[in-house]
Amino acid sequence: MTLDEKFDRVIARHDELRDALAAGVADSGAFARLSKEYADLTPVAEAIAELKKARAEAADIAAMVADPDSDAEMRAMAEEEFADLTRRIPALERRVQLALLPKDEADEKNAILEVRAGTGGDEAALFAAELFDMYRRYAALRGWRFETMEVSDTGLGGVKEAIANITGRNVFARLKFESGVHRVQRVPATEAQGRIHTSAATVAVLPEAEEVDVHIDEKDLRIDVFRSSGPGGQSVNTTDSAVRITHLPTGLVVSQQDEKSQHKNKAKAMKVLRARLYERERAEKDAVRAADRKSQVGSGDRSERIRTYNFPQGRVTDHRINLTLYKIDKVMAGEALDEVIDALIAEDEAARLAELQ
Repeated sequence: MTLDEKFDRVIARHDELRDALAAGVADSGAFARLSKEYADLTPVAEAIAELKKARAEAADIAAMVADPDSDAEMRAMAEEEFADLTRRIPALERRVQLALLPKDEADEKNAILEVRAGTGGDEAALFAAELFDMYRRYAALRGWRFETMEVSDTGLGGVKEAIANITGRNVFARLKFESGVHRVQRVPATEAQGRIHTSAATVAVLPEAEEVDVHIDEKDLRIDVFRSSGPGGQSVNTTDSAVRITHLPTGLVVSQQDEKSQHKNKAKAMKVLRARLYERERAEKDAVRAADRKSQVGSGDRSERIRTYNFPQGRVTDHRINLTLYKIDKVMAGEALDEVIDALIAEDEAARLAELQ
């Protein structure tokens, strides 16, 4: 099917939905579904109409320019307008093509961010804490809400694992390419010889799932309660408020102990569990995406990297798109992270557009 044929199908479907909604739909569920599809298709149909109009105008003007009997002054004006249209049409075509790309249903969702220390001991834990702070700052710059859900710290300023719930506009769409192994190269503060060490941390970004996205049967859960404890076993709570939930069919285990209320810890644990199950279902439905996520998240080993943060050279390199920025301080502050994310999104769009041709 050619692109023009796809355009015609979109216009036809948009008109069909418009007529159906105008005629009235008795079933409220069907009405909501058709209304959403119509709303999603409207900007695409409008972009296609604008493109078709520009192409038609360009064809008319080209005929006028080619006409030897046309007035010289009019021809000059037409040539100028034709040049303007030929500049606009490729941009309109790209806009339409992007609008036609299949949407990731999770893009508009909030996200669960999980950061874990990988290879490198204390230095990996320190780097994991810095990454977690980088995303906290980035969220603040974008006006998102960043809620820390669980932190397992080392007592030395590092974290073994940190989990946050990030809410706002297009959170998952912006952060989904952050999943993977992040490698750091620098001289640790404890290194007397001044040697550069390499360590790693893993980042996983999961779309936050609602109850309608994934059903969890209570009989499939084992819920254990225990006493919260801080670093080194130091008690931070005198009641059994910490919660560990095991999803028996999959073996997934989630623990929460940051809240003093058992009820709140259970609610947070269920939110994380639901997100992990939702991501698992998404992966199972799409074998290509499943393989991709496996290669991104990896095991925390420094050889499985998507990005390197080299502090002595002040650079950040994303290996998937061969992008290097010599502004590590701004990236870690969250200020320059958009430059990396925008480039990753553009690369993804370009790859999917190539498949559309």
